[in-house]
Amino acid sequence: MRISTWNINSIRSRLPRVLDFLCRSNVDVLAMQEIKCRVSQFPVEAFLASGYQVFVNGLNQWNGVAIAVRADLDAQVLGTEFSGKIPQPPFGKPPVVEPRALGVRVAGIECWSLYVPNGREIDNPHFAYKLAWLEALRSHAHTLLAANPTALGLFMGDFNIAPCDEDVWDIQEFVGATHVSVPEREAFARLLQSDTLAQAVSLDETAISRIGTDSTNCGGLVEVTRQFAPGWTYWDYQKARWRRNQGMKIDFALATPNLADKITGAFIGREERDGEKPSDHVPVVLEL
Repeated sequence: MRISTWNINSIRSRLPRVLDFLCRSNVDVLAMQEIKCRVSQFPVEAFLASGYQVFVNGLNQWNGVAIAVRADLDAQVLGTEFSGKIPQPPFGKPPVVEPRALGVRVAGIECWSLYVPNGREIDNPHFAYKLAWLEALRSHAHTLLAANPTALGLFMGDFNIAPCDEDVWDIQEFVGATHVSVPEREAFARLLQSDTLAQAVSLDETAISRIGTDSTNCGGLVEVTRQFAPGWTYWDYQKARWRRNQGMKIDFALATPNLADKITGAFIGREERDGEKPSDHVPVVLEL
């Protein structure tokens, strides 16, 4: 079985590439982020014609997530919110919940497509929103595993965090910026099993010790892509980042321990960043 995640940066702009990728890569489940359309605008018929049922959470030209599942697989929607409540961004009144999460149970696996908030700047209200959003995700994983330690769960998407210094082309370019800050890396680490913490994030010994003994570090998930698929997953359109190979690794898949044991491999579809009308992200594919 193959499960993939891909920030496609507009399904209406990238539809031919996405369908071609599904065909060539023999993917059974594709979690998509930044679909940038309303549910009614998503090209469902094109996916059906290609042999995929599709589930969508979108509101307008911003954000949005979807999951395509091969038609012969059993799939049921879990929802668009975690077991707690997804925080609302600081937009004022009335509050709006952005379409950043979608869960679908596929062949017994709780699959989530996630588009974590960017955070903007460290002193921006959206940075606190990002951290709260990640905590809601951690709470959901905790609840899932507390209820059933052998649960099969997969949380994948664009996390907008580079957990290690090596996950950006030059860490000096990111001094004082989001994506590499200690609070974000700590939030990412809290999602993980404590025994994988030191390998998953680039933190000092004090921070690692603090998270490892923190009673809230109960997510218990395992990052399952890095060991099989090193390398970057995102190259900005600006400043010729792709041509200069200045990328970032910010797309991940976090699995429950029981599912992590079933991962046999992974690869990054780097070729999807080249050619006509590419997304600025590339797909990451898991093999089970």
